Amino acid sequence: MSEQGLLSDENLALLTKVREHLRVRLGVISVAFITGLVIGIPASAEMIRWLLTDANLLPSGVNVITLTPVEFIMLQVKVGAWLGCLLAIFVIAVEGAWRSQLSAKIPHPGRAAIITGCSIIALAAGGSWYAFDLLTPMLLDYLSADAQAVGLNTEWRLNGYVGFILNLSVACAIGFQAPVATFLAIESGAFTRQQFSEYRRHIWFTTFVIGAALSPPDPLSLFLVSLPIIVLFELSLFLDLFRPKQRV
Repeated sequence: MSEQGLLSDENLALLTKVREHLRVRLGVISVAFITGLVIGIPASAEMIRWLLTDANLLPSGVNVITLTPVEFIMLQVKVGAWLGCLLAIFVIAVEGAWRSQLSAKIPHPGRAAIITGCSIIALAAGGSWYAFDLLTPMLLDYLSADAQAVGLNTEWRLNGYVGFILNLSVACAIGFQAPVATFLAIESGAFTRQQFSEYRRHIWFTTFVIGAALSPPDPLSLFLVSLPIIVLFELSLFLDLFRPKQRV
């Protein structure tokens, strides 16, 4: 493969090193996941109660029901698992920022880790706000009105209702990390800005594929989740033009 290829020998060596690092750090990642699971399961009961009673998200004429005895318990486990995954991603990203600065011999690499951690939290909060306050009410009203228009009774399963909101929020919280992922990839030397630009169409397509996997299964949700991620990715490439080039 040419030097400008997306996966040159240098890229493959770096990816192999990252894979080995993740294998070595599997214990830390597992602890982060289990911590999120332990916190998320009991906290999810209060969150579900709030979504059903105080959040004012249910459209008019919609009832939420459970169909199996274990549905509520399994939903709590799902919430805890999502929180565990988010904590594990947070640990990986912060440590990756610290190590990329350390390997580049830049003074105070811990500062990069702190900035990365704060950026992840801020972007995740922004993505969750975008999903919960803007997308969720609009999509729930749209989906219920569409069903009621053909005379269907709108009774939603608890897992479907809460899972819809949860999947949408998590998809946006993860997707809004595009600037962090882009900057880390460039800073670590895994990819260059030129490579990102050359493979822009592939990245856009991959964004829609990942958005389809994370977002609720309807075209409108897919578009509304994927579009902000693409905008953030393009913005991060633009901002990289003004960053001090300290990479080796």
